[in-house]
Amino acid sequence: MDHLSTPDPMPLRTVAVVGLGTMGTGIAEVLARAGHEVIGIDVADAAARQAVAALAASTERAVRRGRITEQERREVLARFRVFADLSAAADADLVIEVVPEDYATKHEVFTALDAVVRPDTILATGTNALSVTRLAADSARPERVLGLHFFNPAPAMKLVEVVSSVLTSPAAVASVIALARELGKEPVSVGDRPGFVADGLLFGYLNQAAAMYESKYATREDIDAAMRLGCGLPMGPLALLDLIGVDTARTVLEAMYAASRDRLHAPAPILGQLSEAGLTGRKAGRGFYTYQEPGSDVVVADAQTPRPPDAAAEPGAGRPVNAVGVAGSGTMASGIAEVFATSGYRVVLAARSLAKAERAVARISGSLARSVSKGRLSEEAREAALARITAADSLDAFADVDLAVEAVAEDLAVKQRLFQALDKVCKPGAVLATTTSSLPVISCARATSRPGDVIGMHFFNPAPAMKLVEVVRTVLTSDATHASVRAVCAAIRKHPVDCGDRAGFIVNALLFPYLNNAVKMVQEHYATPDDIDAAMKWGGGYPMGPFELLDVVGLDVSLAIEKVLHREFRDPGLAPAPLLEHLVAAGCLGRKTGRGFREHARA
Repeated sequence: MDHLSTPDPMPLRTVAVVGLGTMGTGIAEVLARAGHEVIGIDVADAAARQAVAALAASTERAVRRGRITEQERREVLARFRVFADLSAAADADLVIEVVPEDYATKHEVFTALDAVVRPDTILATGTNALSVTRLAADSARPERVLGLHFFNPAPAMKLVEVVSSVLTSPAAVASVIALARELGKEPVSVGDRPGFVADGLLFGYLNQAAAMYESKYATREDIDAAMRLGCGLPMGPLALLDLIGVDTARTVLEAMYAASRDRLHAPAPILGQLSEAGLTGRKAGRGFYTYQEPGSDVVVADAQTPRPPDAAAEPGAGRPVNAVGVAGSGTMASGIAEVFATSGYRVVLAARSLAKAERAVARISGSLARSVSKGRLSEEAREAALARITAADSLDAFADVDLAVEAVAEDLAVKQRLFQALDKVCKPGAVLATTTSSLPVISCARATSRPGDVIGMHFFNPAPAMKLVEVVRTVLTSDATHASVRAVCAAIRKHPVDCGDRAGFIVNALLFPYLNNAVKMVQEHYATPDDIDAAMKWGGGYPMGPFELLDVVGLDVSLAIEKVLHREFRDPGLAPAPLLEHLVAAGCLGRKTGRGFREHARA
């Protein structure tokens, strides 16, 4: 929704903040430091005192760091006054309500404000789950009611979602957008639906992560590490749920499910179990993880904490690996070969022709040269790594390798034929690994006479830079094979996460439904790709917005993974968005074709 071509906005000089919890205090600080008169209102005297103390402490830190002067600090503190009664908001140009996420409580506040404030005062709710439209319709001034959703911590987070109902006047929206920009924030203007943009995408993803953990598919540590290291996210989903509050997440998801009836939004039962038990996350001292004390961010060991890596397997459980074969000649194959060669392994890189294999080695040589120029590698180490790599035009060269890694096209028939060949060529006891990101590992294993030796090693692109490897066990993978691969991951300085053999493993099973839901938002004309990308980068700390990422990955690749997930789990919510299918059918595949969700310069 675009409200940017509206009349001149009304200046909002005096702002009242109702509710001085963590979020209210943060919003008050942002406003006071930007030069606004701020009226803080909270019925709890302790909350008001704590808000004043928090502002005093943060401004004192700012003085120490040279960001403001002592005189400026005194002026900021003078602009923030606290009260216990809503009548203090009588002269406010804008009132921002950030009381607990309960409709009756918010309605009571808005009803009281209607009797207190001026006719032209804008009333904003900080909700991220409740209906802004309902609050507006129940107000005496529906055209002056909107949503103003800051993100925590408010002083640091750039995103502000400005939420209008069908009743909100464009002038009110324009005034609040102007204020957000004045505060140095990135406002995104959206319509009223539970979760809006950022939380609408974020909480579905968090819910799926909770369900994945509840099903015992992977440990909490592995799920969180996978999303941090595989996607570059600032925090894993279960740690983030603990930070947000498990009870808060459950409330938001209930509201989203009531509106969408999408099973992906139906709160995972574990969220209800933890909430009912009072294990609501950091604030309680325990949620998915256990913390040093309530409110602490220091995680302490508990009964679920995994043993240290050196205790994870019995000594000698794995097989020694000295020589590695890499099958393939593409970017992923050459990246994996580079990783092994720079870690001291002898590597045979086999392709369909010697010319292809030599081109892959040349690509490795160029990559290593760039590492030398950046000071990451010495010239001697580069030459030694290249000397460890042998190019070959046949898998027969894998006769003496201890580990064979397949990195060919994501086509099951192609991979099965390759594993049949590896079964004939590789010596007994060699580990056979597939780098598939979406196909069943067991189907590769069953193409051999030794399924116990077959495992998934899903590297992430670019392999030399990305730390994560998903280690995928089938129901037939032996303990020795698993232990061997875990040991190899440690030797090549990668972080292994264990998961079972099902579509998407950890990362893609959580990432691609999130990307698909972003496409659905655009398809439904709820928000633009630019606004959604901005919301996830500024509000979620994501390194790339979903549409930037889709264009990089390739819309055809993304569609193929979505289809695999939908076929495996049969959940209607996982069905690929028709808009994604249409763009792929039109040949708009992202950067590689010059057009996806955006136009790109062709290489």
